[in-house]
Amino acid sequence: VDGSSLWRRDRMSLLGDRRALQQGDIMTVVIEIDDKAEISNTTSRSRDGSDSMNIPNLVGIPQKLAKQWPDGASPTNAIDLSSNSSSKGDGSVRRKEKLTLRIAATIIQVLPNGVLAIEGTQEVRVNFELRELLVNGYVRPEDISRQNEITYDKIASARISYGGRGQISDVQQPRYGRQVLEAILPF
Repeated sequence: VDGSSLWRRDRMSLLGDRRALQQGDIMTVVIEIDDKAEISNTTSRSRDGSDSMNIPNLVGIPQKLAKQWPDGASPTNAIDLSSNSSSKGDGSVRRKEKLTLRIAATIIQVLPNGVLAIEGTQEVRVNFELRELLVNGYVRPEDISRQNEITYDKIASARISYGGRGQISDVQQPRYGRQVLEAILPF
């Protein structure tokens, strides 16, 4: 087969496999997260305790001491303690996240077993707001689709970070003083 044939087997031919498989190749990571979680927790605890100790006849010592004590006091019932405690708590967490993103990632290493280490970053600046998307992890070559895409749930040790900074993010954050007060105030 000569170099101008359509039926060559290399990656650049018309029917060649264009999936990323080597260091430096680029693939698309598809991130579609639609996650919900609801957690409720109720706790209840109560405890009662009482202790008493009396020494009515300990070799006549209580009777001798009773003469020296003021009226109404007696060593006969020397110690009488009781305590009650109870606590009750309710808590709940309800969250919903939906995220749909696509990012190009580069193969940064091919491990000896054939697993591919990938990494991708993307920054988008609009006016004074910067949005950042970072993804990295490990993928198996057989999980890469014929369209050279992989979904986030097939990335081992996946680290996906999406966030931003700028004027809008600053306005939505509580001021430092407020954050300190919320951390130290018990109510």
